[in-house]
Amino acid sequence: MGMRIFAASLMLTLSCAAQDQVIDTQKSTITVHAGRAGLFSVAGHDHWISAPITAGEFNDKEDPHVRFTVDARGMTVKPDAKVSPKDQAEIQDTMQRQVLESEKYPVIQFRSSSAKRVAEGIWKIGGTLTLHGVDKPVSVDVKRAGDAWTGNSRIKQTDFGIQPVSVAGGVVKVKNELEITFEIYPASSASTAASRSEYSNASTRLPSSSAARPACCPAATSGSHQ
Repeated sequence: MGMRIFAASLMLTLSCAAQDQVIDTQKSTITVHAGRAGLFSVAGHDHWISAPITAGEFNDKEDPHVRFTVDARGMTVKPDAKVSPKDQAEIQDTMQRQVLESEKYPVIQFRSSSAKRVAEGIWKIGGTLTLHGVDKPVSVDVKRAGDAWTGNSRIKQTDFGIQPVSVAGGVVKVKNELEITFEIYPASSASTAASRSEYSNASTRLPSSSAARPACCPAATSGSHQ
């Protein structure tokens, strides 16, 4: 009997150790930088966009992987002192209706499929980004910074069926390439249970092809972890 209890306790301990860490959605940040281009790009403005994470999990132990979801309808253009409130509202509306078409494509999701350690605390993560209803492979450079994992990636809007915004016949327009930077923090143990429940509820709203896996199971995407 004693050996059975010990074995059961050991299995439970190992299972808990292997569990994914829930992402702290209040503390973690994703920022998208949309630069300007065109003949008169000096007349335009760069824009920084906040993309709040609604749910997600990651594991940085034996089987490194990450998965998170952003609600496109919650993305906001950060205020710019050089832009009037009227123009700011117009930019926000254009991003939501014309660029993201967020009512039609509300889900933005990243699911890793590979993780290659480059150096101590530095990784190259490969995975699939779902944006504007399109799945595309992306590569992300990640490094450890204290309690957080930070990194960046670049994507082209046209790869996801998005036409960069342009005005005045294209003499002022947004660059096709977007720079994405992020800081990912693990949730505290006190809020992990509630966050897991929120993540599960959010995932049930995804299309069936992107259904979330249970928290304790390996990522369902293809590819090997190195």
